[in-house]
Amino acid sequence: MTEERAFDHGCPLCEAAQLTPWHHEDEVCWIADCTICATPMVVWRGHGTEPPEHERGHMMAQLVRVAQANLGAHWIDGNMRNIPDHFHAHARPEGGFFGPGGGPGRLLG
Repeated sequence: MTEERAFDHGCPLCEAAQLTPWHHEDEVCWIADCTICATPMVVWRGHGTEPPEHERGHMMAQLVRVAQANLGAHWIDGNMRNIPDHFHAHARPEGGFFGPGGGPGRLLG
């Protein structure tokens, strides 16, 4: 069953352009490498900051799975720094902030 979700045509996370490698996508979320920090980032398919608890749990489980495969030891950063009005979270390498290669250079260079 597909739930109705808000959409903002001016939001880059709602747009979901495939600018970097994607690791997962389904009806609830997608996970791709962040263009800024080069870490796996889960993005809710609904525009807003409070996904239903069951969808939040699903997203976190998918992010952990992708992070384990791509980063190994990691921590989840739920601070929505640059796009504070659309739920997303990053998996960051243990003891670090940027992904492999130190940042976005490997993704966009």
